[in-house]
Amino acid sequence: MPESSRSTPSPDRPHQDTAVSSDGNLNEFGHQISFGEAVRVWLRIAILSFGGPAGQIAVMHRILVDEKRWVSESRFLHALNYCMVLPGPEAQQLATYIGWLLHGVKGGLVAGSLFVLPGFLSILVLSVLYAGFQEATLVQALFFGIKAAVLAIVIQAVIRIGKRALKNAYMYALAAAAFIAIFLFAVPFPLVILTAALIGLLGRHVDPERFVVIKGHDTPEDAGRAIDAMMDGGTAHHTRATRKRALKVLAVWLPLWFTPLVVLAVTLGYDDVFTQIGLFFSKLAVLTFGGAYSVLAYMAQEAVQNYGWLAPGEMLDGLGMAETTPGPLIQVVQFVGFMGAFRDSGPLDPFTAGILASVLATWVTFIPCFLWIFLGAPYVEKLRGNQAVSAALSAVTAAVVGVMLNLAIWFAVHVAFGEVDTVRTFGMQLLVPTWGSVQIASVVLALGAFIAMLRFKVGMLPVIFVSALLGIVYYLLFGGAPIL
Repeated sequence: MPESSRSTPSPDRPHQDTAVSSDGNLNEFGHQISFGEAVRVWLRIAILSFGGPAGQIAVMHRILVDEKRWVSESRFLHALNYCMVLPGPEAQQLATYIGWLLHGVKGGLVAGSLFVLPGFLSILVLSVLYAGFQEATLVQALFFGIKAAVLAIVIQAVIRIGKRALKNAYMYALAAAAFIAIFLFAVPFPLVILTAALIGLLGRHVDPERFVVIKGHDTPEDAGRAIDAMMDGGTAHHTRATRKRALKVLAVWLPLWFTPLVVLAVTLGYDDVFTQIGLFFSKLAVLTFGGAYSVLAYMAQEAVQNYGWLAPGEMLDGLGMAETTPGPLIQVVQFVGFMGAFRDSGPLDPFTAGILASVLATWVTFIPCFLWIFLGAPYVEKLRGNQAVSAALSAVTAAVVGVMLNLAIWFAVHVAFGEVDTVRTFGMQLLVPTWGSVQIASVVLALGAFIAMLRFKVGMLPVIFVSALLGIVYYLLFGGAPIL
């Protein structure tokens, strides 16, 4: 923002730095931040949104709280808490939420859409190249190295979230139960999450101190920030919760979500790949509690084993794409949809089918995100300090750690071995690798990436870049043959 458009904070009033327009007048939303300035900031955040949700939230915090000083620390964290309760990518929803606070629906649409757009375009290009040149040695070499780095990233995520969520024996037990349920008995992911939430709701009556691990933030509001001044001053008319407004939101966003699904089912039939992609990712959109990592195992299981859209190794390739491009990690749905339609394109050209499926998967994944924010944000203050919500979220987050551990093991087995069978016995399922298919090079690369990230705190992107280069070198020297 130009210096002429910002006031300078005085030493004794450090929190009164807020954006001021050239004429000093409030706009229709009760603050002085122009829509054009907000668009430029959201585009900047979108381009810098690498590193998964933690990195994306850190970028938003640095720009919105520290640099632009548009929103206070406490309100930013409170909004983040609300987004953590919702299904879907919390970073994208946080951008939508703050954009909506600033400039209403159009602000939320721009902030949320720009957050997705760079990643969508990047993964679309990579998907086309992947599908068209998958057999090329260079492409195989590139993703050989990336897979190893992605495995290290997933393991690190398990450790990081585990440290935050597993604070006592109850939480460890929930994580262990969730892991056993999915890994050994293939219990559906939605059932695991719902059961955990129910246990959390009941557990707060038994031992509220230890079941409420994730607590709200009670930091005093900073009235000097533009958004806080607007909210505290009673000028944020667009944020008021009314039944009329809620009905209007439902009347707009539910048809936007479900009309394409109905049209596809009626015109193409329930079994068509486009209908299946639309329905599957619509279901996924309401199940992604705890971030993308928590639902990847479920997505991989369904996409690989049930629908046959991908091979196990290709799921890792798609995750590598999402890890190395800006935007939400859940954008991997676009790659899954592309490959599913590419291989079952019907009368369409495979690339055309893949592109259309990319758009469809992205649409049904993110339209619900806008619905959750525009419908629920006006009531967000009612969730502040709510013990029931905190207990349920704490239990779900603990269960998510177990789900992610299952994902890490699933990935690890498929990275380390070229052949893996699933054996079912006594009501359980077990992953049984063929020991002769062990890929030592993959194991060494993954171990090196893990040590670099965990021991030496090397960033995610440098680790992926180096792993990709080493994968290329390995393929050039050994032709991709396993080193035993």
